[in-house]
Amino acid sequence: MKISVYVVSAFSKDNKGGNKAGVVFIRHELTTTQKMAIAKQLGYAETAFISDSEIADYKFEYFTPKEEVDLCGHATIGSFAILMHLNKLFKNHYTIETNSGVLTITIKDDLIFMEQKKPEFYDRISPNEFVDCFDIAAIDAKCPIQIVSTGLKDILIPIKSETELHELQLNFEEIKKISRHYNVVGLHLYTFSDDRIICRNFAPLYDIDEEAATGTSNGALASYLYKNQYLQKEVYSFEQGYSLHSPSEIVVKLSTDSTGEIEKVYVGGKGYYCETKYFDEKIKIV
Repeated sequence: MKISVYVVSAFSKDNKGGNKAGVVFIRHELTTTQKMAIAKQLGYAETAFISDSEIADYKFEYFTPKEEVDLCGHATIGSFAILMHLNKLFKNHYTIETNSGVLTITIKDDLIFMEQKKPEFYDRISPNEFVDCFDIAAIDAKCPIQIVSTGLKDILIPIKSETELHELQLNFEEIKKISRHYNVVGLHLYTFSDDRIICRNFAPLYDIDEEAATGTSNGALASYLYKNQYLQKEVYSFEQGYSLHSPSEIVVKLSTDSTGEIEKVYVGGKGYYCETKYFDEKIKIV
């Protein structure tokens, strides 16, 4: 029996670019080894495996080419873009079971929003820690470097300008070391250009040197900017993927209580179907 794998591009900008992911609707039992093998052979940053759930509309599992992760924004947005493509969406709100808990998906027109976990703020880190990762002269000292999570931990690093952000030379082996040391997925670098926020994301510890669009990272970044009053908005738009010639747009909406504390984070975007690939059910890791 063949396993169908949909390839989708999520967080696309003007129906172009975005971040590709694999999407598999599990019709019969697949082992962890099989899921790993499919993710590895596809080679995308993440592949989502979707099955029935007793506590939500769907159960989602996420695999990188290296291992399983608890949550992935772009693979989730991409999965619902595929469901939309297949005419299998019949309401505006869905729930998904993930290793990060049960989360809500909201569909408004052709924008798909995924609820994130409430933000958690961790260590602030000295720029000197990154001296072996890239030229730290590019780091903007006006905003502290901090670990933030809305489901996955990333180190958020401000860069002085868009030019410097795109010209950085990265040492991926050193980024692996620092990611392992701080128990994070990777580094999320960002800069401001007038009213634009441009980002680059690096997660070589998970065999992802650079990613074209990262939902959880930008959910964390919006929360960080809001909490520290660097930029307070209800809706943020982040641009990513230009260095990979795959322009992406990630929209983040924040819901706050009467005291201004962040209650909910929603990451959203658009997606489009690319192609379908097929794997033999006896697939093995190679």
